Amino acid sequence: MQTELVDFTRKALERGIERDRIIQTLLDAGWNKADVASAMACFANIDFPVPVPRPRPYLSAAEVFLHLLMFASLYYAAFSLGSIAFHFIDHSFPDPASLRRMAQFREAVRWDVSALLITFPLFAVVFRSINKAMAANPSRRQSRPRRWLTYMTLFIAAMIIAADMITLVNSALGGELSVRIALKVATVMAIAGSSFLYFLTDIRKEEAE
Repeated sequence: MQTELVDFTRKALERGIERDRIIQTLLDAGWNKADVASAMACFANIDFPVPVPRPRPYLSAAEVFLHLLMFASLYYAAFSLGSIAFHFIDHSFPDPASLRRMAQFREAVRWDVSALLITFPLFAVVFRSINKAMAANPSRRQSRPRRWLTYMTLFIAAMIIAADMITLVNSALGGELSVRIALKVATVMAIAGSSFLYFLTDIRKEEAE
């Protein structure tokens, strides 16, 4: 958010101009809706002779740690889930060139199931804790570390989806599109796509508020 936008908003409020008119004027001038909303959110909507600033969003080191833990556990859980699905696909539709034995299959699945049983509950607990804290203090939604990590997750998911589609098209053009490959592509699309849609919807909802 640019300093001149906040300064303009403060001066306009000092002159008694209605908030809706300020917002519309800034939008007509070409300012982004999210930036305008953030500038307006800097000042409390209360009756007072001068604009009253709101507390700036702030994350303590502990909160940054929780956000990092949440996203890291999400990545690991998603990877483990996809790996389990891949193992069962390979087991159900084996590659003729592979000599993988049942013992190796069980060992690989056991490790990924163990990882999923730890990382997903961890993600769920931290996710619930963070959402509860944001519900109590909505200003935390505007924290920069949280938004950066959310956009980074969107970027990672988008790249995975793109790579997944490239694999699908490449296999189809090469005449190598088997049931095994198609199921793996669908698995990656389901996991990465659902994560992408959730966080995209969440960030758009915040920007619209």
